Amino acid sequence: MNIRERTEQIEKMILSPYAALSSNTKGRLRDEPKCTIRTEFQRDRDRIIHSKAFRRLKHKTQVFISPLGDHYRTRLTHTLEVAQIARTIARGLKLNEDLTEAIALGHDLGHTPFGHAGEAVLNEIMPDGFRHNEQSLRVVDILEGESGLNLTWEVRDGILNHTRKDKPSTLEGKIIQWADRIAYINHDIDDAIRAGILKIEDLPEETIKVLGFSHSERINNIVVDIITQSLDKNDIILSDRMRYALEVSWNYMYENIYIGSEPKKEEEKAKNLLKELFFYFEKRPELMPPEYIKLINRYSLKRAVCDYIAGMTDQYAIQMFKKIFIPDSWKR
Repeated sequence: MNIRERTEQIEKMILSPYAALSSNTKGRLRDEPKCTIRTEFQRDRDRIIHSKAFRRLKHKTQVFISPLGDHYRTRLTHTLEVAQIARTIARGLKLNEDLTEAIALGHDLGHTPFGHAGEAVLNEIMPDGFRHNEQSLRVVDILEGESGLNLTWEVRDGILNHTRKDKPSTLEGKIIQWADRIAYINHDIDDAIRAGILKIEDLPEETIKVLGFSHSERINNIVVDIITQSLDKNDIILSDRMRYALEVSWNYMYENIYIGSEPKKEEEKAKNLLKELFFYFEKRPELMPPEYIKLINRYSLKRAVCDYIAGMTDQYAIQMFKKIFIPDSWKR
């Protein structure tokens, strides 16, 4: 018995009957030899962490575009916070932590530069629309490396179905749905307070009483509620009281921060920037990197340009815009 097989046996002994076992995976898009040390879900986690798309997340907007402070969240730090919250829940429920972590680390790989502003632009331009979760799956299936990361079915399902309206097939995938919301609502409150556009007492009093006053208290209370409500159940649920408080908080943040705050006004500039880049490369596709030019014949011109734009970091998109549209000072 090798190390992987031993780990698979341990999973069978200690995990919940509702957990997704790595030995029972539905497999990969392409068959390949198994590792003698790592389980299939552990391999997926490692492949995601070592991908270029994962590294680019450190320069992609979470909520506030190009903040000057060092402590505002990026798409990468958001991803890490989701993974931490999700693993705590998975451990408390005796579900598969490795699968949970792999989904968490990969769930936002397809996010655009400038956050949801970029997503809105591509959704407007693309004939079939654009959703970042679908793009995340496209990244791991096709765009990353020579022919994608060839992840397991369970990780791919969790990545594709992590948004609020989706229905993941595993409890580990359902954990990510909640962990994603827990992370972004709470760290967006934290960032808004740091930016001086929100005070903790501005939040609806009914939510503070239920969720908690501090950042750590809110996360802890929600996580404890999920574990308590979901223990020994084939579902991931919150109490009605906690779910209502979380929903009220999200609605408040949506109205006052996500669409109504001063920093969000920069989003129109970001949208126009990405539109100009898209139309420019649509007319001059030969100027894209070779890996994206190859996608034109395989898919379509718009799809290839969309993949290129979606993969850009905020900084790269700004630099590219300056290079193309802003004239340099003449030097003799």
